[in-house]
Amino acid sequence: MTLAARLRDEKFLVVAVIVAAVAYGLEHSILEMGRGVALIAAAALVGTIVLASIRVAHHAEILAVKVGDPYGTMILTLSAVLVEVIILAIMMSGESSPTLVRDTIYSALMLDINGILGLAALLGGLKHGEQPYNDNSGKTYGVMILTAIGISMIVPEFVPDDKWHYYSGFTIIAMIALYGLFLRMQVGQHSYFFSYSYPRAERKSNTPDEHHADEPASASIITILIGVVIIGALAEFMSVFMTEGLRDTGAPIALTAIVVAAISAAPEILTALRAALKNRMQATVNIAMGASLSTVILTVPVMEAIALYTGQPFVMAMTPVQTVMVAITLIAAAINLNDGETNAIEGMTHFILFATFLMLSALGL
Repeated sequence: MTLAARLRDEKFLVVAVIVAAVAYGLEHSILEMGRGVALIAAAALVGTIVLASIRVAHHAEILAVKVGDPYGTMILTLSAVLVEVIILAIMMSGESSPTLVRDTIYSALMLDINGILGLAALLGGLKHGEQPYNDNSGKTYGVMILTAIGISMIVPEFVPDDKWHYYSGFTIIAMIALYGLFLRMQVGQHSYFFSYSYPRAERKSNTPDEHHADEPASASIITILIGVVIIGALAEFMSVFMTEGLRDTGAPIALTAIVVAAISAAPEILTALRAALKNRMQATVNIAMGASLSTVILTVPVMEAIALYTGQPFVMAMTPVQTVMVAITLIAAAINLNDGETNAIEGMTHFILFATFLMLSALGL
């Protein structure tokens, strides 16, 4: 493919690069124009991020079909977590809430399991009825998420303040050990847990379009990584403009965390919904549950390491409301993902939990 043809295909990413350059050049001018202009600029950047996410999702979908599960979806979820960590590290280096990391991880969990998986299972169930997948994946993801969230965001409530650095160091080691073994099993002897053999007719309908059929998988990987970097840059400017626009407005503190989580999950949302509508629920489960696990098990050690380096601990222990919502979510997921099939009713239960999360966040809880 020629360079001109490539640029035409990736016009959304080209636009995103131009917008990022404009935001970099006009950042101080926009901030000096007041909160209204800053909010408009933040909204424009969110729209640009969505455009870039469309291309990332497109290549992730091509990659998932070419290399198969779990490799394609794993690359997408790891890329999204990278964006989240970059945004959090940038925001925590300035003036930000000490609960931002906790609230972002919590928001990501609600968005991934209740929002993405819920909406995908609901829409996919309405279109296809019961949608099959490998139930081993749901069970494995569920117990890993429960363990990781318990160690990193529930137990810290009982750790004395003067001993936080000891437990922080332990948390880093525990998360790395958990994910290291999980990753080895996911791509090794237990890789079949995260794949599903679709009927031949469905496999044919899910193959990449002819335009990209002869392209190597590396082209999609490179494009995804470039897209993630662009999204991270846009998100940095967006966070600056949004912080200024919402200053002294009385908006809930959790709003920033929700926006960060939504931005990092944008490519995942599009890819998961497309997969569900194409009756590829295995990819949706891998994306939603894999993103939740990656967010907790990778974001926590990085941010805890930053806390140890700076000597400034974050508030990682969840509030009682957050703990209850996570418990209900994981129990519902354990029940719904236990039989190897999803349906619209199961999707609706999770989506209602997501709506409840949004309502509680609006109330400042």
